[in-house]
Amino acid sequence: MPKPAPLFTPVLIVGCAIIIVSFAIRSTFGVFQIPIAEEFGWLRAEFSLAIAIQNLAWGIGQPLFGALAEKIGDRKSIVLGAIIYALGLLLSAGASTPIEHQLYAWLLGFGIAGTGFGVILAVVGRASSAENRSMSLAIVSAAGSGGQIFGPPIAEWLLSFMSWQATFVVFAVAILAILLTLPMMRAPAMATKTDLEESLKEILGKAFRDPSFTFIYLGFFSCGYQLGFITAHLPAFVTELCGPIMPGGMLDSMGISTTSALGAVAISLIGLANIAGTLLAGWAGKYYSKKYLLAGIYTARTVVGALFIMFPITPTSVILFSLAMGSLWLATIPLTSGLIAHIYGLRYMGTLYGIVFLSHQLGGFLGIWLGGRMYDVYGDYTLVWWIGLAVGAFSAVIHLPIRERRLEGLQTV
Repeated sequence: MPKPAPLFTPVLIVGCAIIIVSFAIRSTFGVFQIPIAEEFGWLRAEFSLAIAIQNLAWGIGQPLFGALAEKIGDRKSIVLGAIIYALGLLLSAGASTPIEHQLYAWLLGFGIAGTGFGVILAVVGRASSAENRSMSLAIVSAAGSGGQIFGPPIAEWLLSFMSWQATFVVFAVAILAILLTLPMMRAPAMATKTDLEESLKEILGKAFRDPSFTFIYLGFFSCGYQLGFITAHLPAFVTELCGPIMPGGMLDSMGISTTSALGAVAISLIGLANIAGTLLAGWAGKYYSKKYLLAGIYTARTVVGALFIMFPITPTSVILFSLAMGSLWLATIPLTSGLIAHIYGLRYMGTLYGIVFLSHQLGGFLGIWLGGRMYDVYGDYTLVWWIGLAVGAFSAVIHLPIRERRLEGLQTV
């Protein structure tokens, strides 16, 4: 009997390390909303637009870095992404106008693309055995939440004794330092000989003509809208609507004495709960229909979001919401990427997932920008929440007609 393939390979471990650092930094930008706006006297929409542009650039850059990794190699692509990421952080640290932050946000977005899911999921997917692939993709996705757990509190801690500009410089050093792990990432051969013979043009043509690819693309939009809006605006939302935390209360006894800190903790709790949720999704994707699991996740998100906004916002409700939403947060990633690999194969998984991810980031752009814009107009985020719930319900429905089988004419991996 052949020996089972190991789950934890050097490629998986290094991929997780890169994702943790990349997403730790990415998850902190909502924490800087109030400090930067207050220092320069900007409207909320100004820095929100910078974060929104960052998400849009991330989406545009994802298929580009996916294709680049397939052409020049995964490690070279990751190095380029990290350098661009660090450059964006350093330039942003010296920015003093909204247009500068919005301009450098393009570099940040492309940097996240080069060190994010598109490149890492593809190389991990190729390095994993068929029986371990779903779980490997889930572990990498959960690693993103590992970064989200530590990123916002670290940002809050750094801001307690240094400026936001200095914090950006620290983050730039961190993203470059993670490149020291790259020698361990030995890129495996890209699938089979028959997969290699299939040109990118052919696979893209087949995917674009397939209605299921369109459904996956459209369905991923709401995921980006919800994640982008919550990551960028929940800390400010909690700070302004939750009210002061009374000394001696549950949160105060934990050392969280301000609603600003509660906002950062909420993002961390989302990341913590997501580790379990994403790993569970990866396990379930091995045994159950991925499209039905995705439809269930989007339905659950809609219900959780509706309950949160319909009841009074309190520290307790924020914690409960964070834990519930966190369990559903990135659970869509291993299922969506696994669905693409299952239907279209591994050879161009990075490029195809990157194209689908663009829809995710368009949603993120809209959620982040609309959140800031509507806050400035109406003074609250209520309408933006309800729009997010509506698109979430749409995503639940649009996944149902997906044909979850190998696309005709493609070789089996």
